[in-house]
Amino acid sequence: MTVIESGGDAIIIDTGIMFPANDMLGVDYIIPDFRYLLDRPDLKIHGILYTHGHEDHTGAVAHVVEALPSIPLYATPLTAALLEVKLRDARLINETQINVFKPGEDFDVGPFKIESFHVTHSIPDCVGFGINTPHGLVVHTGDYKFDNTPIDGKRTDYAKLAEFSRRGVLLLLGDSTNAERPGWTQSEQIVNVAFDNIFRQAAGRIIVATFASHIARVQQVADMARRYGRKLAIAGHSMTENVKTARRLGVLDIDDNILVDLNRISGVLPHQLVIMATGSQGEPSAVLGRLATGQHRSLDVTPGDTIVVSAHTIPGNEETVSRTINKLFQRGADVIYDPIAPVHVSGHACQEEMKLMMTLTNPKFFVPVHGELRHLRANSRLAVMMGIPQPNIAVVENGMVIEVDKHSIRVGERIPGGYVFVDGGGVGDIGRAVMRDREILARDGFIMVVANVEAETGRLIGDPEIISRGFVYLKDADRLMTSVKQTINDVLAGSRASRNGKRREMLQESLSRMLYNETKRRPMVFGVINEH
Repeated sequence: MTVIESGGDAIIIDTGIMFPANDMLGVDYIIPDFRYLLDRPDLKIHGILYTHGHEDHTGAVAHVVEALPSIPLYATPLTAALLEVKLRDARLINETQINVFKPGEDFDVGPFKIESFHVTHSIPDCVGFGINTPHGLVVHTGDYKFDNTPIDGKRTDYAKLAEFSRRGVLLLLGDSTNAERPGWTQSEQIVNVAFDNIFRQAAGRIIVATFASHIARVQQVADMARRYGRKLAIAGHSMTENVKTARRLGVLDIDDNILVDLNRISGVLPHQLVIMATGSQGEPSAVLGRLATGQHRSLDVTPGDTIVVSAHTIPGNEETVSRTINKLFQRGADVIYDPIAPVHVSGHACQEEMKLMMTLTNPKFFVPVHGELRHLRANSRLAVMMGIPQPNIAVVENGMVIEVDKHSIRVGERIPGGYVFVDGGGVGDIGRAVMRDREILARDGFIMVVANVEAETGRLIGDPEIISRGFVYLKDADRLMTSVKQTINDVLAGSRASRNGKRREMLQESLSRMLYNETKRRPMVFGVINEH
């Protein structure tokens, strides 16, 4: 999510989400922290521009529209339709206006003249933006690669980029995702060859897992289904909705006689069926994750199934994806994934394409975007190789302000904020402290002690109740439980003068110390003392 300001006017580019890391237990996804915009009533936000329809660029739209209603959205036809689905699901469709433009069209957003240009990526209708400001032309690449044989036949608009260069580009904001990879990103046509081999050899069902918004991959699988006489079923709510939307817009070309409802696939022979599914990142709640654990309500993995994981693993998801693949093997499937076969190619430029982008636009200043800090650093090194002076390059992390005019680029202060966690229906109501508690609970569990005592003497009344989860199995820990009860007796017997709060603190501290000495583990300890 990028904000471009000029005076008191501003536009936003994209409102995406991020996958949680392995240590962010229970978090569904992460949205940008846009409190800066809420705290700036003086700032006039004229519109939100979208480069394409992937979740990491559109996923937070409902949260942003809810907080900043009435700000118009601008998107290409497919992206606009996907945004509409999200807003309708969130019951926010009437809170804003979606303005549709075609790649290559120019339009005004407040005082900003926007020039869109088509780029090739792994979903149709992708664009970058040329943004005319009083200080000069800012070019935002969006996600791109230079694929000269794309599936839909629509190449990146080289001519527009060269035209920008002739007019003079003040600032280039360039995609950095593959900045560590040398050479060129392979064409999507490579995947066609791999799929052709799989469809020709598979004797049973084929299940292809990819991102829900990877419309180009759905088209490739549909074409293969048509070629090899298979029916196509779509599994997963988000992918089903995206396919309906793309077909309605004419972006997806799938005949009605090829599609079959997932609930009616029992009437289709295994060698005549292919299923598109979500869950290529091992998400437990997605289709592939449920298949791996045998928990999908209408699908199950059977020996003879060929499962294709058609996506590169997002950094941080490696363990989850590997575990999912192993479980699918255990259930009898033949799993094909990169690098076993080239069943996926990146939608992002590699180093030579990044150099070409810099050559075509010839910017005065450069800011690498989209990627982790190591990717941004790698892209900045490429920019130096291409002749952009080091002082003209700004490598920044989230929240940093970059100030640019005709003569200079400066890195300003960092805006306070961080990740905003979305956990179920809660947005931003859990932070690092809750994350740390969840880590401790996941690692060492907890033990709870409930004791009844005499208010004046502190003498224990009856036996204390001991509850434990994720720490030890109480029935097999008699010796440890004896030590726990002894510690409770000792603490309470020596705390006659203490009232409830102090007694509880003393009890928790003593139990924590004793449990660590006995087990070398640090479970969360909770004490409840009822005074009578």
